[in-house]
Amino acid sequence: MKKCDYLIIGAGIIGVNIAKELSKRFPNKTIVVIDKEGKEGAHASGRNSGVLHAGFYYTSDSLKAKFTRDGNAAMTSYCEDNNLPIRKCGKLIVAQSDSEIQVLDELLYRAKMNGVSLEKITEEDAKKIEPKVRTTKYALFSPTTSTVDPKLILKSMVKDAVDSGVIFMFNTSYLNNRGGCIGTSGEMIEANYVINSAGLYADKIAKDFGFSKDYYLLPFKGIYLKSNHPSGYLSTNIYPVPKLENPFLGVHYTITVDGGIKIGPTAIPAFWREQYKGLENFNTSEFFEILIRQLSLAATSKFGFKKLAAEEMLKYYKPNMIKRAIKLCSGFNEKSFNCWSTPGIRAQLVNAREKKLEMDFVIEGDDKSLHVLNAVSPAFTCSIPFSKYVVDRIEILTNMGNL
Repeated sequence: MKKCDYLIIGAGIIGVNIAKELSKRFPNKTIVVIDKEGKEGAHASGRNSGVLHAGFYYTSDSLKAKFTRDGNAAMTSYCEDNNLPIRKCGKLIVAQSDSEIQVLDELLYRAKMNGVSLEKITEEDAKKIEPKVRTTKYALFSPTTSTVDPKLILKSMVKDAVDSGVIFMFNTSYLNNRGGCIGTSGEMIEANYVINSAGLYADKIAKDFGFSKDYYLLPFKGIYLKSNHPSGYLSTNIYPVPKLENPFLGVHYTITVDGGIKIGPTAIPAFWREQYKGLENFNTSEFFEILIRQLSLAATSKFGFKKLAAEEMLKYYKPNMIKRAIKLCSGFNEKSFNCWSTPGIRAQLVNAREKKLEMDFVIEGDDKSLHVLNAVSPAFTCSIPFSKYVVDRIEILTNMGNL
């Protein structure tokens, strides 16, 4: 049996940064990270869009607002300090009608409250930034939005963690909790403290520890369409005005770190947790469990799940997605986009009692374990300061347990 002070389940961006922070604060403690895959970030973190968000979408009382601005700065510094590629291309948020200008003003207010740089500019000034952009009278410009390569960042951060003494055990699945002894597909692990950052399976693991009683995860599949235009054809990210009641940002243009262009993503309800392609990773029990939950939400949800699902399914029809995109920008047509990108799955948390999507990060824990239940976008951007916050919480919880 292997023993450790801290066991982290999940080697995504959150788990890796928690490991780094723990090793920094407690250099003499044994820290182990397990992951069922053969490498770090095999799911949401490694399939991330690569956008470093600025932090103006979120209300000032949220954890997302608290950590996005600082996370953007921290991740930018990390890339610069480690010679990792970063494209500081900014972002335009464009209005498609007069009615959306009011939402631009709300985003401007949120940016001010969150201490985030955001400029309201005229249509003429927006075209100076990107001549092909389409907007109605005004737009917003975010100068601190950037794009990065998530896989390179993860690889670098894992190396940092290993260099500081963290032990990674890949191809090792969590199986069960036996009162402090964690069953895995390899050896048993006796851990003084367990941190669950298992992404798509965080809610199921949390239930083994008595948490996530009011929550469950609903997977949403996201795919981008890649453009065949050359690098540099578009100068900045272009986003529509979002529907603030939903966590999704609509079909938009993303500039990749190498200057490529992609549009999307979809946010299609998935029928099992790792439904990336066809029947790949099909899980019968998950299929029926998730289907029943989707039908229940379609009938009773407070956020219009039925309408949301229908709208998102339409995006999977290639001409429809392109039609939405070209409303934001000229110079593109159906022949501009030639292939779908690698799909990702958003592990969206649902509040079962209130039948609503959780819009913010959710953490539960005690003096034995802590569970990160809703680390969805912009979690990659937030990961460095958010992980410090998680370790702060662990220190508080363990100290309370020793009183």
